[in-house]
Amino acid sequence: MTDRAWFDAAKGDIPQWAASMPKDADGTTIDWDWVRSLDLAHGVGTIPESTPQSIHDALKADYATRERLESIIAQCNSAFMTDFDRFIGSYRLPRALAYANRRLNDNINTLLHLGEQQHLWVVSRERRGRTTVAVLRPYSGSRPSNDDQGMLDLSGETGDASAGNTAAENSDVKFPTTVALDDVQDRTAAILDARAERRKAQRFQKRAGDAAMARANLSGAISPGGAALPGGAAASGNATGHHPKPDWRDAYLPGRDVDAVMGIDIETTGIDPARDYIIDVGFEFMNMASPRPAGEPETYAYEQGYYAAGDAYGQSRLAFGVPPENAALGNALIAKLTGIDVRGRSSEAGYRLFDEWPQAQAGLLARLTQQPYVAHNATFEHSWFMLNVAGYAESYRAGRITIIDTLPMSRQWDPGAVPTNEHPYGDNTLDAYAKRQGALDSAHNERHLGLEDSHIMLMAMKHHLAALKAQGKGPWGSTGRAGVGGKSCGRKR
Repeated sequence: MTDRAWFDAAKGDIPQWAASMPKDADGTTIDWDWVRSLDLAHGVGTIPESTPQSIHDALKADYATRERLESIIAQCNSAFMTDFDRFIGSYRLPRALAYANRRLNDNINTLLHLGEQQHLWVVSRERRGRTTVAVLRPYSGSRPSNDDQGMLDLSGETGDASAGNTAAENSDVKFPTTVALDDVQDRTAAILDARAERRKAQRFQKRAGDAAMARANLSGAISPGGAALPGGAAASGNATGHHPKPDWRDAYLPGRDVDAVMGIDIETTGIDPARDYIIDVGFEFMNMASPRPAGEPETYAYEQGYYAAGDAYGQSRLAFGVPPENAALGNALIAKLTGIDVRGRSSEAGYRLFDEWPQAQAGLLARLTQQPYVAHNATFEHSWFMLNVAGYAESYRAGRITIIDTLPMSRQWDPGAVPTNEHPYGDNTLDAYAKRQGALDSAHNERHLGLEDSHIMLMAMKHHLAALKAQGKGPWGSTGRAGVGGKSCGRKR
């Protein structure tokens, strides 16, 4: 169990957040007294009686609570990172809200499953816009065909596709199936779409304002001395003559002096750090330029026997668990992708939860701050660390963390990453990048386990940098940077 005292400390930060963040990500005024009233440590979900209307009402209440919590969590990063006067001293509160929201999300999925067991509805998981949502339809005597979450009988036992109805079919009490469904539909997709439209409008307004300033010659089209202002610089080219446009991810590109790095990859139960759990972390170290440290073991047994450690050292694989409610529901998609079956990863089976293990968080943070860390699509890992690792957000804001991303290396500097109809920006998956850079045999695929994926990523990065240096391109090209490069954040005014 986690030390519950930090939840009280997190609530103690509410005055700081209230003064700096009056509104949430949807522009709604935050009721901080409501936030203060939540029992973040022991759960904010509703446990109903086993009656149709009670299950319906509990689901409706939990959806409403989740929407309020997530709109607050979504605004916290911006508020914290733009708090240049450092009025907000800690990121504990967003982490505590995310902790509670994960358990709330488990409760929602349990209620959805209970409703299926009692024939109140059928759940299908459908991709809508930017996310996948649970869609409820009237029960018609058959199970949904696209239940990607792999919902299982709450006994935890495996069964066929009809196992989810077992409890209702065997019960002596038969409930009517007349509960309303319109007010218990997942609104996440609509909320995210509306939020994105607001951000788009804000960006358009800012660009229009900047253009108006330039036309009025208040900002100027050129800087003193006649040099063009930033923003119109040519993109860095690759060996094929294909010139990708500059991208915000380019800030994560390495510099020409990059050397010792730590590669890291995490596996999770989903894609949302405020709803899902970290279940696997793999990391290792590699020097991009200097020799491998003397005295380090020269061999390591990866899951794949055909992987050779090469120049890697300090490998580590960490396994974490999920709450019993999450384990009971199962997760067929993640089991198929990673081979990790969360039904065997319950905290009751002895697995520690990452967000309840401060020592594991502290150990990982120490490694993340001692040299640049590398990830493929690093904003994914970064978003999870922000809401899971105590001290990470504070260290990042203070400039003690540097992040390098191999995804923009693939996109900007890999000759094989040419746009196609199937991949308009080039095929920049880790699997494709590693194969192009000779780090993964074409007969094998990315394993989707943290350590193995970290390994092929670092091998690909080292091969790629060596080729770019020989060609005088990438970091050694006209647009390359000195130093280690990567993305870091320092105090600004």
